[in-house]
Amino acid sequence: MAQNHSTITNPSAFPLGAPNDAYAKYFIGQSYLAPLVSGKEVNVSNVTFEVGCRNNWHIHHRACQILIAVGGRGYYQEWGKEPVELKPGDVVYVAPETKHWHGAAPDSDFAHIAIMNVVDGASNEWLEPVEAEYDALR
Repeated sequence: MAQNHSTITNPSAFPLGAPNDAYAKYFIGQSYLAPLVSGKEVNVSNVTFEVGCRNNWHIHHRACQILIAVGGRGYYQEWGKEPVELKPGDVVYVAPETKHWHGAAPDSDFAHIAIMNVVDGASNEWLEPVEAEYDALR
């Protein structure tokens, strides 16, 4: 079913999904979530970020994450390292226990596929907003 979101043009071939309201308090700006696979071993979702949207610093405890950029332009940054620009086709492996953030560039929508393994006892720890690091990108 097609969804009409007046503030964003879907930058990828994957579904835009619904506004990511469940995690909105951990994001600056609007994001959308389209679950693609929910399984016993792995979860796969398309996450779309409006221009300037990014998530807070966070850590995936006990589970890894793979990000595959599929539309627009965005960034990924690990704590203590420089931000990495992401364009369609770029892939990032996020090891368990890695403090990081990801989101759209200040001037572009961005979409990535997020792949996470399902692990007993896994959790997300949401931390502080990304502000100074993001402002440095402008």
